[in-house]
Amino acid sequence: MRTNWPFKRLMIMTIAMMLLASTWTASSSQAAVPKLDNIRVALFMQLSGVETTPATTFSSASEMGIGMRQPDGISNWFTAPAASQIRIAVDDYKVKLFESTSFAAALAVTKRVQAASGAAFLTSLSKNGAITYQVAEGTYATAAEAAAAQTKWNADSELAKLVSGFKSVTQGPLHLETEPLASKEAAIAAASGFGAIGLDAYVAVRAPQAGTASYSVMVGAAVTEAELQIAKSAAAKAPYGANLTEADTQSPYMLLRYDHTVSAKAEQSLELYMFAGNSAKVIISSGSLEPIKLNERSNRTYRGLFELSVFNGKMAVVNELPFEEYLYSVVGVEMYPTWPAEALKAQAVAARTYALNKGFGFQIAHVVDTTLSQAYYGTGSERPSTIAAVTDTAGEVALYNGKVIEALFSANGGGMTADAKEIWNNSVAYLQPVKSPDSSSEVGLNSWYRVVLPSGGIGYIREDLLDETNLKTAAGSRILKVNTNGTKVRKHPLIQDSVALIGQVDSGTQVVVLEKTVESNSMSWVLGPYTPQEMQTAINARAVTKLNSAVRSLEISQTGASGRAIEIMANGQKVDVKNPDGFRAALGVQGSLPSTLFKIEETAKVTMLGARSSLRTKPSDNAPVYTISAGGKVTEAAGTNLFILDKNGVVRASTKEPSFRFIGTGNGHGAGLSQYGALSMAQQGYDYQYILKYYYKDVTIAKE
Repeated sequence: MRTNWPFKRLMIMTIAMMLLASTWTASSSQAAVPKLDNIRVALFMQLSGVETTPATTFSSASEMGIGMRQPDGISNWFTAPAASQIRIAVDDYKVKLFESTSFAAALAVTKRVQAASGAAFLTSLSKNGAITYQVAEGTYATAAEAAAAQTKWNADSELAKLVSGFKSVTQGPLHLETEPLASKEAAIAAASGFGAIGLDAYVAVRAPQAGTASYSVMVGAAVTEAELQIAKSAAAKAPYGANLTEADTQSPYMLLRYDHTVSAKAEQSLELYMFAGNSAKVIISSGSLEPIKLNERSNRTYRGLFELSVFNGKMAVVNELPFEEYLYSVVGVEMYPTWPAEALKAQAVAARTYALNKGFGFQIAHVVDTTLSQAYYGTGSERPSTIAAVTDTAGEVALYNGKVIEALFSANGGGMTADAKEIWNNSVAYLQPVKSPDSSSEVGLNSWYRVVLPSGGIGYIREDLLDETNLKTAAGSRILKVNTNGTKVRKHPLIQDSVALIGQVDSGTQVVVLEKTVESNSMSWVLGPYTPQEMQTAINARAVTKLNSAVRSLEISQTGASGRAIEIMANGQKVDVKNPDGFRAALGVQGSLPSTLFKIEETAKVTMLGARSSLRTKPSDNAPVYTISAGGKVTEAAGTNLFILDKNGVVRASTKEPSFRFIGTGNGHGAGLSQYGALSMAQQGYDYQYILKYYYKDVTIAKE
């Protein structure tokens, strides 16, 4: 289940009537409820465009069809055998960094490129009478981008040692092409003929003729017409060379290369098809109901088919499948499949409604597979319970004034859901704050003690690692004893291997208790303390107006209807983010804060009563602090931590220098359905329609 729920305002797009007609239909009995037969889910896509995925690797238990989407439908070009893997990439601009008959040398270059975050392709071809291995990098939309990358790689000293003087070259999508040949085997033989005289040549596939894929050979990978002419002169010596013509790059085609990038073995290659052509859309489909696995998306398997195209200069990957089957997976990711049926049904209706509300929100797709839309992990997250929740609510959506609502949801409302205005600065009639029974996320969790170590350090130890001593300090604080050697003292009340420890202590060590809290979870959480420098760096990474100095003071200056922070002051200056929900990212030091429903503990902030009733407030007052012992001895408090006993007998850990802790509740933006709230309500016997109407004010549940 997701733990962070960023919101985005999608672009409002005008969709052509033809697209609308082909994508959306409405029931004649209730026109306000739209119906979506198939949904398009973009993978590797962010708000700013396409993520980097230079190639995709597909496989299926059944044979896969590989073809192209045409205006009149899908044309299947050829098939890949069952259980085989096939790779797809774009035939665009790249940098050829190395070429050798030594696989070990080529693999070393590949690993260096990968270590430097480059998009490496390790392929082989027949050339000069031997198998030759080539390493190319990148997937660039223009020759200028490839040239800039070439300059960068040429300056890599580690790479220079490995390529042994090989001069890198840029490659492009300009090719020479033979006439259509009789078969794939004939094309392979012809490509070897061009390779024998030192030319790069590849089998090419084009649209079927008389029901069979058309094979030819493409020679060269030129950037300019001049390079292409040089290749043409050299190719004239080879069989088929005299009849080479400039390849038609406007019509869809695929170039076959033998790829060793995945296996990293000379004896094991995959067929890599690099596609191009004006508006080319490669289709990968299963020959049966077997799902298709995509290695580059955590080896997940998916229903439906895949479409690959070029979008914003990069390869875009879209999974197209029946809409209701898409929801099988979404419900299984967004809620635990073991939760009560009524909670799962509420999630199914909310997810269906959300997707329908977004329309064709990502230009080439309705939604994405991440929490920018709603999480979708393919068939691996489907369970009989999630399928049943979708089936039992088939077609049902939430409407407000006859229109499909933006059915937002988050993991945990923190006891009170949010008003849309305090999250995104705009009011939404059906997104109003309501009390939410969210503490179900805390059931069965351990408690943790925040303790002071003998060294003076402060951190958290889980309750089962401590025993009672029946001792107390002079101030009345409990003293506990560690019962296990090597006990880890953590910064937060949660096991987090990625966060540095406060320290480790052995059995018998006595510690002083400051407070007891439940393990950080979706309802309650603690983060920090963070230093002034850490907070400045975090804020300046997100805020419009940068802070000129480290953070000395940080406070919530205004809250919204549900108590969430809607204005933050740092060093007396407003932290200006796009909307209040942006404070989660702007104040997060090691990732975003879970929610904006929090309090800030300024650990160095303390007001002290001195002689003659004078008041001093730190950290604004930088004068030293002195303590008087029981024997009347006066000494400067020079340690990192100060421990202050208030009038209620509570000991508070203060610090000499400023630092900041966040004590919060809830997880996500908090608007709309709270998933843990839905769990609690379902456990209390409420049905899914009641749950939905509770969290979305004045909505109706309708069905097509």
